[in-house]
Amino acid sequence: MKRLLLPCIAVTLFACKGEPKDYVTLSGKIANPDESKTLKIFNRRNYEKAITLNDDGTFKDTLKLEAGDYNFQHGKEYGQIYLENDNETSFETDYNSFIDSMVFKGDASDLNNFSVQSFLISKTYFTEQLVGISDMEKVNEAITNYKSAYDDLKNKYSEVDSSHIAIMDRNINMSVEQITKFMERKIATLSAFPKGSPSPVFENYENYAGGTTSLSDLKGKYVYIDLWATWCGPCIKEIPSLKKVEKQYEGKNIEFVSISLDEGRSYKGDAEEAYKGWKKMINEKELGGMQLIADNGFESQFIRDYKVNGIPRFILIDPDGNIVSSDAPRPSTSALVELFNELNI
Repeated sequence: MKRLLLPCIAVTLFACKGEPKDYVTLSGKIANPDESKTLKIFNRRNYEKAITLNDDGTFKDTLKLEAGDYNFQHGKEYGQIYLENDNETSFETDYNSFIDSMVFKGDASDLNNFSVQSFLISKTYFTEQLVGISDMEKVNEAITNYKSAYDDLKNKYSEVDSSHIAIMDRNINMSVEQITKFMERKIATLSAFPKGSPSPVFENYENYAGGTTSLSDLKGKYVYIDLWATWCGPCIKEIPSLKKVEKQYEGKNIEFVSISLDEGRSYKGDAEEAYKGWKKMINEKELGGMQLIADNGFESQFIRDYKVNGIPRFILIDPDGNIVSSDAPRPSTSALVELFNELNI
């Protein structure tokens, strides 16, 4: 009897295992979901599938796909996930803090959590305050701590395969290279335009409110200049913060001046359409402050004099027309208000 029992148990166990599934089961929950109630899974190889969320933000579906890294989108937020057939993978997050609150469970959870945590450590060490202070010594200290934190993650998720580790190693090194180059350029810009030196000037720029305006017209006030364009995503992202700061300093001895560099880009090279687009955006977004447009886009003399090669760029000039900062903090950073407070504006 015993001889018969053991083979039967073996057969039963083998039968329970079954054939590998030719699909992955993906489930989870997105708290405070976007009104679209849709989670899109896609990659660069023309794979795409939309999953409908339930009213409470939960979802579950099956996907037939090739094993690999996929992107997903919900509303305006994006993420990345490794998916493989015969796996059961899930994640939970909050739409209001999409990446920060994301936690993966199930198959490949170590790999997926390693990926998202590797991204988040950059936010921990490369902060807006760090970028605002322009101190290379502190930047190098942050880079050292960043690399150490990444090594800790690799030790924590030691089961992640070597190919994904190699990809993340490259991403980490690229982040270090990017922040180093960015800060070196920023510090070089500040050195080229030292505090207290006379500012380059602009003359007779068209004012959306009517007439023209020159920098000399604003003498006697601090002037915070925002160089932007309607096609510049990072510029548009700063608008709500700029409005907030403008409101906070309303009636103070400071003029907020936005200078558009629109000259035809994203308008098929049509300068006239770009000009119309500039006016349209000011109206639709109810932009505040003083709205000017440069006379020749990036080739304008004022822009060339300040060696501007990318936007948004912010400049702060004192009431005597001298430079306070040729690469001032962005409105979205606390460093800007801290600077204003130091100047007793």
